[in-house]
Amino acid sequence: MALELDGVAKVVGGRTHIHPTHLTLERGTMNVLLGPTLSGKTSLMRLMAGLDVPTSGRIRWNGQDVTGLRVQDRKVAMVYQQFINYPSMSVYDNIASPLRLMGKSAADIDRAVKKTADMLKLTPLLQRKPLELSGGQQQRCALARALVKEAGLVLLDEPLANLDYKLREELRAEIPRIFAESGSIFVYATTEPEEALLLGGNTATLWEGRVTQFGPTPQVYREPQDATTARVFSDPPMNFVQVSRTGNRVMFGDGQSVEATGAFASLRDGRYVAGFRANHLEISRPSGPALEFLATVSVVEITGSESFLHLTHGPDRWVGLVQGVHDRDPGSKLQVWLEPQHVYVFAEDGALVASAAYAAAA
Repeated sequence: MALELDGVAKVVGGRTHIHPTHLTLERGTMNVLLGPTLSGKTSLMRLMAGLDVPTSGRIRWNGQDVTGLRVQDRKVAMVYQQFINYPSMSVYDNIASPLRLMGKSAADIDRAVKKTADMLKLTPLLQRKPLELSGGQQQRCALARALVKEAGLVLLDEPLANLDYKLREELRAEIPRIFAESGSIFVYATTEPEEALLLGGNTATLWEGRVTQFGPTPQVYREPQDATTARVFSDPPMNFVQVSRTGNRVMFGDGQSVEATGAFASLRDGRYVAGFRANHLEISRPSGPALEFLATVSVVEITGSESFLHLTHGPDRWVGLVQGVHDRDPGSKLQVWLEPQHVYVFAEDGALVASAAYAAAA
């Protein structure tokens, strides 16, 4: 069982919402759509579900062309950010409602509802009404109603975004277990790189209606193919600085340089853009070789266990994520260090050309 998108694109009123997309999602896989708001996640899900028809390209399910097939005629379930339950019906009846519409027998319905409720830890709550449940329990009820259909494709559009932190963490931990037990194809949309890493499986990064990369989640995170993917899969977004290769030296920003060895040896003389994640910027000198920069503090956000340092370095704006409380005055100067093994180097068109992080991972 597989869902194939073959050159699927969507244009509305002359504006491209989804650029030609090629994706194959296999049975029993968790697939995350990761991208900022308006990157095309919901539009792509609607095409997968059959709620919208692509302007071009074909959609195949188990090899069968279902491009023009109505959503009612597909084995698809979808859960939205604004989860919906029927308030006048019990949890049991909410879960049973799609099966009754399908004309299932009472015995089949009872068996399926109890199995799904047990999977989602809702068995003690089956006789309650949705408004008697916590937010997390209500969302589990909505998930149960989607899963009970035994749909081959389950689409989750930012389903945890409106829940508080504790409930999000609880359901994030449960969803991979639920997915593993169901055997369906799961597609989960999120704006949060951390959520994608927690869910695992595969990740497709989206930017302005384009899938920039698709593959196993840890691989896409560690080995972004271009600067756009690296930006999408970094929170805070990846920091960038202009670099150049001259002779046997790679120059960073204001004159800091490293010898062009290891991963940097393949660079030709010319101009590039280096990228590094916020957690790799340090405010204490590392024991090994490191690039040293003098930056200006713009603002500091202290979360308790961590501090986000918003910095300016020449024309560039950086964010450093450091452990502990570090209160710095706006406008003050700050020495920061960066170890070369954490640097990605991109061509001016954004394509990845070198990464010491690649070499370290390999």
